[in-house]
Amino acid sequence: MITIPIYDMIILPDVTYYFKKDVLKDLGAQGAEKGDQLLFLMLKEDKSRKDMTMSDFYPIGVIGELETIDGDGNVSVKTGERVEVSDLQVTEEAIEASVSVRKVEEDIESEEIQERFEKMRSTLLHFIQGFQWGIWARSYVLHWKSMNEVVSALSGYLTLSDDEKYAILASDTVSERMERIEKAIYEFIEMARVSEEAETAQQEKHEKVYREEAIKKQIDFLQRQLDEMHPENVSDIRKFEQKLQDSGMNQDARKEADKVLNRMKQEGKDSHEYGLLYDYLDFVTSLSWRKMDAEDVDLKESEEILDREHYGLKKVKQRIVQQMAVMALKQSQSGSILLFVGAPGTGKTSIGQSIAEALHRKYVRVSLGGVRDEAEIRGHRRTYVGAMPGRIMEGMKRCGTSNPVMVLDEVDKLSRDYSGDPASALLEVLDPEQNNNFTDHYMNVPYDLSDVLFVCTANTTDTIPEPLLNRMEVIQFPGYTAVEKFQIARKHLLPKAMKGMGIKAQNLKVTDQAVQAIISDYTRESGVRGLKKRLDGLCRYAAVKLVKGEQKSITVSPKRLPEFLDRKPIRHEEALEEKKQGIVTGLAWTAAGGEILFVETLFTKGEGKVKVTGQLGDVMKESAQIAVSLVKSRYPEAAEVFKTNDLHIHVPSGAVPKDGPSAGITLTTALASLVTEKPVSPEYAMTGEVSLRGTVMPIGGLPEKLMAAQRAGISKVFIPEDNVDDLDDVAEEVKEKLEIIPVKKVEEVLERVL
Repeated sequence: MITIPIYDMIILPDVTYYFKKDVLKDLGAQGAEKGDQLLFLMLKEDKSRKDMTMSDFYPIGVIGELETIDGDGNVSVKTGERVEVSDLQVTEEAIEASVSVRKVEEDIESEEIQERFEKMRSTLLHFIQGFQWGIWARSYVLHWKSMNEVVSALSGYLTLSDDEKYAILASDTVSERMERIEKAIYEFIEMARVSEEAETAQQEKHEKVYREEAIKKQIDFLQRQLDEMHPENVSDIRKFEQKLQDSGMNQDARKEADKVLNRMKQEGKDSHEYGLLYDYLDFVTSLSWRKMDAEDVDLKESEEILDREHYGLKKVKQRIVQQMAVMALKQSQSGSILLFVGAPGTGKTSIGQSIAEALHRKYVRVSLGGVRDEAEIRGHRRTYVGAMPGRIMEGMKRCGTSNPVMVLDEVDKLSRDYSGDPASALLEVLDPEQNNNFTDHYMNVPYDLSDVLFVCTANTTDTIPEPLLNRMEVIQFPGYTAVEKFQIARKHLLPKAMKGMGIKAQNLKVTDQAVQAIISDYTRESGVRGLKKRLDGLCRYAAVKLVKGEQKSITVSPKRLPEFLDRKPIRHEEALEEKKQGIVTGLAWTAAGGEILFVETLFTKGEGKVKVTGQLGDVMKESAQIAVSLVKSRYPEAAEVFKTNDLHIHVPSGAVPKDGPSAGITLTTALASLVTEKPVSPEYAMTGEVSLRGTVMPIGGLPEKLMAAQRAGISKVFIPEDNVDDLDDVAEEVKEKLEIIPVKKVEEVLERVL
């Protein structure tokens, strides 16, 4: 069987078609002989053989048999049954297809079919009488024996789209096909009558309907041709009509958009509301309304992408891969909303880009820092002047797809005032049970956000409201160790900085010792943002030297860092060189990472007053009171000392505010050292809160605190026993250099250090 592609032509069963043999040969039927079977398949658009694929064909075709070939090269083909194509292979030589017969339902009596055909033929004969070519065409019309022959013969004259022509063939009942043919033929007749200004006043009701349709189709047809010839002159109305037609909107959205479009037509361009209506339609038609097919997730490729773009973060990557595995199994968006929590510069935002790349999705970032108006999330109602959609839907418009990876940055920086609570507005966005019908106030119609992979970031969870936090799974981003920072600087930051400044590898060499010195002496953070700034500054300085021609090849060593960075090394707190009574080293967590701090205590002659300095918050002041009470109870013989002396407790760096429930054990040990006059070795540091019972209670930020202890040269650290499980999050290189001592009671600490 020879497959023949046809375009802009109606091929129907039980019709004899006539071709020139050369035409048939051009269509791919070279070598066809009498009696050969031919398969006619309609193309959706005109294409050359080499560009055709299965998707370019409509799925239903017609089988025909080559009946005659005369001496003049004329060929007649008699068509038979319709067939459905299940498989199609296109090569340069031939088109191979697998087909099965598609039956048609005979739901009309043959007498009625003949009667309607006779009526149509009579109408056509009457119609052609008014034309000079009518006598010549009459014999052709009389020769037609069925409606299929009529519409096939007039195929080239009908103003039907390709889809409408195919719909006639695809009709599975005789009645449906006849209705489509009648509609097409009568519209053709009426359109011709309109063109020739034929008499229309006495037409019957159904003829008026056909005429109206014909006029609309003619206007539409002519308008499309004008639009194609002059796309720059396409009217806003026409443009939005086409966009709405192709948008794939849900029923509610389409109804609202049509209503706005009708208002736009009525208002006209001179109306003051025209711009508002235009902006609304432009926004809703720019959104992607169609659901995207789930992409296949390659976990191995995903792991390679995450490892390539981000060094370390083993547990974070492991959890992300687990999420991807669930999505691969379910072939849909599922799982918890991920909340990345960690210090600035630890890679929380940038890892969202890697997730999008691994999933082959678009990436969009929405910054929520400082947002205090609920309308920033949910949009303004269109009745307000300057109404705008919310940031979520604005992000959906920017990415142009319905299933991006959306990073909601800095969710801990949301605030609330008289304008509402934006954190509460996020509850619907991040709830998988509700966000399939998220309604932005500006749009006023539901939009499906269920396919969006939301990733949130924050520096701390303390300021995130509990209902919002419960919808997310917290993943901690620990600070980077010195070794990890070195690898990140070498593999990522320095090459990017040199490329950004246009410096070639042979022109600038930064020694390993210099990179390590920048990390240890010129940055003070858990992340690598400050490290990136230092390396950028170093490259800028080198660029000046290279452009001036002072040096062709530059090597940066630790000694030259002050010259290149134009700054002195940062002074970090380091372990005390000698032990003194009343002074103990504690550990603190800051937004920039961990630090050590010293708790200093001193007795002076007085009346038993307690003075606390160092800009301490209420929690630390209460910890100091607890420490005083504990020491008094543990050392009753020293009670007299507290009565006859004033106690001064100070935490250095007085300009820096300090607070948090982790200094209790340090304060208690410092006071015990002061009372017993036994100094505590500077090799010890400690963290933990204490109760009046003397119990050491758990704290947060353990990885950062231990990192700070190791950096400061501390060798032994006391931690609450309840925090032992948190040691899994601490880098091995940190644990190897520290003796970590878990304790339950404050007595265990005092017995060891005093």
